[in-house]
Amino acid sequence: MIRLALFDIDGTLIRTGGAGVLAFSRALANEFRLGHLAEKLSFAGRTDTGLVREIFHLGGIEPTPENFQRFFDCYVFWLDHLLEKTHGHPCPGVTAFLAQLQALPQPPVLGLLTGNIRLGAEIKLRRYQLWEPFVTGGFADDHEDRCRIAAAARDRGSHLLGRELVGEEILVVGDTPLDIRCCRAIQARMLAVCTGGASRADLAAHQPEWLVNDLREISAADVCA
Repeated sequence: MIRLALFDIDGTLIRTGGAGVLAFSRALANEFRLGHLAEKLSFAGRTDTGLVREIFHLGGIEPTPENFQRFFDCYVFWLDHLLEKTHGHPCPGVTAFLAQLQALPQPPVLGLLTGNIRLGAEIKLRRYQLWEPFVTGGFADDHEDRCRIAAAARDRGSHLLGRELVGEEILVVGDTPLDIRCCRAIQARMLAVCTGGASRADLAAHQPEWLVNDLREISAADVCA
């Protein structure tokens, strides 16, 4: 039985209409004059901290804690501002699927497993009234490696439940092969959705337990029994 369900954000729970990438560019331009470098990177499945480190390397900026803080202070300002102007939305079936999970006789703990920093995750999900269901998670603040983020999310879920979870009790929901990779790192079960940046064929090649076009094609009971 699934006791902990961990969700990716971008491309899985929501589409921001490009607000996240644009906020990255604005912050890099404002603070470091490196806005153009954000356009050269793929954001899908990556971590905010890892992306910033790569851009700092490309731009010759020292990756000091102070420079990371400068970037993220500016980034969250722009993210909040731009989300009001872009045409984002929850991905199909998300609201109903979360409600089904919460309505199960033994509902799993709901958490996030994301490459977003925690404040960025909150800003994005509050915009679409999706923050409140999630009580735990792993974020880019924890580590730049998503596999380590997955371990942090698992450990926090175990702490909430008062016992160590085994892999088959954990469900990861995501939209990229990198989501599947970090799912396998904690030996969890994978529900892959084709609502983000990866094709169905790309996701199928990594053999997730479930693969759907979007969350309207599956019920909570299908994956949590």
